[in-house]
Amino acid sequence: MLGLERSRTVVLVRLGRNAKVDLIRKVPLFAHCSRGEIAEVASIADEIDVSAGKELTQEGDRGREFFVLLEGAADVRRNGRKLNALGPGDFFGEIALVSRSPRTATVTTTEDSRLLVVTATSFRALLDHSPRIQIRVLEALADRLAPTAL
Repeated sequence: MLGLERSRTVVLVRLGRNAKVDLIRKVPLFAHCSRGEIAEVASIADEIDVSAGKELTQEGDRGREFFVLLEGAADVRRNGRKLNALGPGDFFGEIALVSRSPRTATVTTTEDSRLLVVTATSFRALLDHSPRIQIRVLEALADRLAPTAL
């Protein structure tokens, strides 16, 4: 039967502002931010759809974006060895927003996925515009570093 294919309708529902805020609020980098400040971060987060097998970060490359996995799955690998499997609600790459250090792992989608992405360029522009968020992020970084400092 030539020419007979099933058609399917895909309906993408985009996240509302509150849903983005709730997801970003879980990220330790934003632990000191108020809901309003997190809403500012959420306002620069874009939703993207990617296919299975898409490499989102590559170990050793300079980080340029931060991701929150909305739907789908991804594997985290270092030196080719699987370290973790990520699912909806998991996030990665947040240090790329404040540091120019190389990525510590490669993250590749294992299913078709939908993600929130914040680029370092957009985030730095937000920090220039909002010194309050700058201070909150620095406080969160200091909290993360304090237990390791002697």
